[in-house]
Amino acid sequence: MSFEEFQNQARLYVIGALEAEETEAFELARKQFGQQAEDFIGKCYSMHEAFALSLRPAKSSDALKDRLMAMVRKRHTG
Repeated sequence: MSFEEFQNQARLYVIGALEAEETEAFELARKQFGQQAEDFIGKCYSMHEAFALSLRPAKSSDALKDRLMAMVRKRHTG
C-alpha cells in the first residue's frame, strides 16, 4: 500500500468505515509507515472532531413541538 492509499484508508478508519480485511491491511501499513502514519491519523481525528463540533442541532418546528405536547397531555389525562 502506498502512503497515498494509506491516507485514503485513514480517513475511512477514523469514521469506522473500513471492513475487517481492510482494517487488517491498514494496521499493517500503519506499522510500516510508523510515525508518519500516526501523525496523519492524528490529523484525521482532529478534522473529524472539528467537523462534528461544527454541526448545529436541527431546530424542532413549533408544529412538531405542539404535536408532542398534545400527545403528552393526552397520555397524562387519558
